[in-house]
Order: sequence, then structure tokens, then C-alpha cells
Amino acid sequence: MALRTETDKDTGVALLTLDRPEKHNAIDLATAAELTAAWRGLRYDDEVRAVVITGAGGRAFCTGIDRGVDVPQPSSPYTIDDPLLTIGPKANDLWKPVIAAVEGMACGGAFYLLGEAEFVIASDEATFFDPHTAYGMVSAYEAIAMAQRMPFGEVARMALMGTAERVTARRAYETGLVSEVTPPGGAVAAALRAAAVMASYPTGAVQGTVRALWSAKEAARAQAFAHAPHLIALGNLPPEQQAELFGGRGGGGGFRLR
Repeated sequence: MALRTETDKDTGVALLTLDRPEKHNAIDLATAAELTAAWRGLRYDDEVRAVVITGAGGRAFCTGIDRGVDVPQPSSPYTIDDPLLTIGPKANDLWKPVIAAVEGMACGGAFYLLGEAEFVIASDEATFFDPHTAYGMVSAYEAIAMAQRMPFGEVARMALMGTAERVTARRAYETGLVSEVTPPGGAVAAALRAAAVMASYPTGAVQGTVRALWSAKEAARAQAFAHAPHLIALGNLPPEQQAELFGGRGGGGGFRLR
């Protein structure tokens, strides 16, 4: 199992932990299926009234799709199969509040999870970036998700600068992606405290508020998502060329923090 779920029955808070630290908590097909099942299961668990999601190991929250995963694609340019589209709570019709607790890197496909959390808490050592363009891939779903949380210029810079820049937790806080910055190692504890408060309130009022908040932006998000498959099909390099670019990446020092 690549996903650990712990529930505190006293507080009504569930902690979901991506548990592939040796892979920077990258998501393979099995992990994607576990996330989908977990969110759908939480819909029926009345003991859980709020959720925190994080990544194990401290080096990364999540680095998106595991590059070792083979995802066969249909030949039609009008559709793609994306295993990450259903890894988030809203994609699975869960309206209990979800907080993302970020330690270390959060990049690429991690934004599917961050984009469907109510808010994000990050440690001071967290960084955020979107590597797609550097590897010949269109950032579509990821950029759309971040455009719901950050000013346009900030999303555009992060998506277009690829691996050359990483956004610090402090800058992410300044731009609205992150709601609280903690000392190193403190993100999960802060998220659990906030989740416990929400879980202590009448659940109907809390879930109704979550649903109302998302209704304010879901029309624009759905319309943008409808364009994503075509843009990806048109703009992505062939997989073998992506692999060449990915294989030639540097040793980790070729970026600046901002």
C-alpha cells in the first residue's frame, strides 16, 4: 500500500499520507487507485469530518506522476487518459474539508491534489514548481488548478519557467497559494489543528460551506478543463523525446529559488 490512512476518532480528522518517499511520493497507477478509493470511502465514514493529506519522508509532498508508469493513450487527438484526474477529493464528490500539508517539493501532478484542497499549509522548506514545459509537455490541468488559487502572472511564470525556478513557501504565501507557513516539520501538526477545529463544528454547515465555495469557481474550471485534452495532444512532444529531456536533467542544482 502506498497510501496510509490514520483516523483520530476523538477529533474526527483523517490523515492521508502518500507513502512512497523513495520516489518522492510520485504517483503510480496503484497509488492513483488508492487515492480514488480513499476519497470515495471517506464519503461514507461519518466519523471523519475533516481530512489532512501529506507526503511521507519530508523531502517531497508529491512530485506528480511516476515517470516509470506506462499510460497507454488512444490515437484520437480529442481525448487523453490521465490517471491523475480522479486522485483529488472533489473529483470523487467528497465535500468534507481537506487541508494539504506540504513538506519539501510539490510539483507537477501534485497540483491535482493541492488544487482540490480547501487550503494549503507548508513548512518553510517547502518549494513549488511545474516542470512540464522543460520536458516538452503542456501544463494544462496543473496550470488550470493553480489559476484557481494564485494570480495569473504568478501561475504563468511558474508554468512557463519549468525547472529553472522553484517558488519558496514564503512566496507561495505572499501569492495566496499557501495560507500558513510553519517551521520545518510543522506543516502536518498545524494542518491537524485546523482540521480539528473544522471537524468540531456541525458537519452539515461545514460541508455546505465547502460546497458553496467550490460552486463559485467550478463553472470556469470545468470549461477550462474541457480544452485541456486537445492542448495536451497538440503540444506534447512524443513520449520518447520527453524521456530524453527528462533523462538529461541536471543533478538538482540548476534552479533558482524565488
